[in-house]
Amino acid sequence: MNYSNKTNILRGSIYITLFILLLVTVVPIWLLMVNATRSTVEIQQGISIFPSSHLIDNYNILQGKGLNLWRGFLNSTFIAVSTTVLSVYFGLLTAYGVIVYDFPGKQLFSNFIVVLVLVPMQLSIIGFYQYMAVLGLTDNYASLILPTIAAAGSVFFAKQYLEAVVIRDLIDAGRVDGAGELHIFHRIMLPLALPGAVTMGIFAFIASWNNFFNAFILITSIEKYTLPMLVQSLRGDSYRTEFGSIYLGLAVTIVPIIIIYLVFSRFIVSGIAMGSVKE
Repeated sequence: MNYSNKTNILRGSIYITLFILLLVTVVPIWLLMVNATRSTVEIQQGISIFPSSHLIDNYNILQGKGLNLWRGFLNSTFIAVSTTVLSVYFGLLTAYGVIVYDFPGKQLFSNFIVVLVLVPMQLSIIGFYQYMAVLGLTDNYASLILPTIAAAGSVFFAKQYLEAVVIRDLIDAGRVDGAGELHIFHRIMLPLALPGAVTMGIFAFIASWNNFFNAFILITSIEKYTLPMLVQSLRGDSYRTEFGSIYLGLAVTIVPIIIIYLVFSRFIVSGIAMGSVKE
């Protein structure tokens, strides 16, 4: 077997593997969307890959049970957008300070960030809840949004990314021209870090949108429920047999994530330093 044949076999194997992975990823999502349009009787009859005509019926069932999906959608959108903006901006700002400046305890601080990334939120939730209660922020979106200013995961990702793309000559040139540090960060570093910022934003948005644990602990008013919390309520006895409505609620939660990824994923592969050089 010559080299060309081996290359073709290897390439074919890679394509087959990628196609299988594509099916594993896409098929469950497609079935979820299809089941959102089917009735409970149709779902119990077996799997179908074609949509049905009961989407409005399933939605009316949810509305009849007092489940306001659109209110939950707006609540989740507000929290997800706010946490994404704060975590990305302050994550990049903190990482910029750690990389560009030398200060006592710099390595210790970097190691501390790694430790925070490794510690699960569940281990600190009791103390975090007590702290929010002392501040009077329980049953308040601020308890979900403000802590993302110090998101260790965002700082860690931003630090790893900026270490690879920082051009110190541009920073020095900005200082020579009399630009302040924040001006340098906004006009030089942010354009330079745009692909990484978008990637961080996608991950932060998805994590916030799917965040059920923290919201379930801190939010008690039903009008402030996020979509994952509303979907969790579908497991009650009154919804147990309404599988079509359950699938519709689940479908509503994943559609925004798919849209966000499709819209912004193209920025991940855009030029890394192009934006900064044009400035």
